Amino acid sequence: MAETHVLFVEDDDVIREATQLALERDGFTVTAMPDGLSGLEAFRADRPDIALLDVMLPGMDGVSLCRRIRDESTVPVIMLSARADSIDVVLGLEAGADDYVTKPFDGSVLMARIRAVLRRFGHAGGPGAGDGGREEPAEGGLLAFGDLEVDTEGMEVRKGGVTVALTPTEMRLLLEFSTAPGTVLSRDKLLERVWDYGWGGDTRVVDVHVQRLRTKIGQDRIETVRGFGYKLKG
Repeated sequence: MAETHVLFVEDDDVIREATQLALERDGFTVTAMPDGLSGLEAFRADRPDIALLDVMLPGMDGVSLCRRIRDESTVPVIMLSARADSIDVVLGLEAGADDYVTKPFDGSVLMARIRAVLRRFGHAGGPGAGDGGREEPAEGGLLAFGDLEVDTEGMEVRKGGVTVALTPTEMRLLLEFSTAPGTVLSRDKLLERVWDYGWGGDTRVVDVHVQRLRTKIGQDRIETVRGFGYKLKG
């Protein structure tokens, strides 16, 4: 099976070279670029399986690069940020990133995040990855909620008969809601089921993805249950 190809865009030479070596040691093929513009060119030329983007990049910042990539592809994107409380993290997620990792990061944490994202996108998850014993949402054919239709076998969504384009992460999130309509799902539960977090994660990842999903399927389709989580209106 072909190796998983990672595009890594980082302007710090030491971090870029050290992380590239660690990824290659773990069996990934890596294209490393020092700035946003060269990163975009490499993405278009190589079509990697996943992109790791630093938020602060010269020429074109990581958020803008993520937005450009998302305009062209649903390839998974992980943002790298030096500050967990930075507004740049939220901006990156709103631009279409699937997850983020705070710098400085432990190599094993980064590898775990990469594999978790790749599993969601239907890749093997990189060299040596398994499924972690996690069950996928049950297949149930066509589910209808008013004018919203979710085809759990064909992995398609239609609203008013018009196909809605979702990223794989957004699709996984909608599947969790649509297979349990009316059931409140906590942010921690969604982090576990959709993002494969076996540990506590940043619930902003869930909140931003829910908001992105709402803009595509209808603002009133997913209800916020304060203090508990979210639910899909049946």
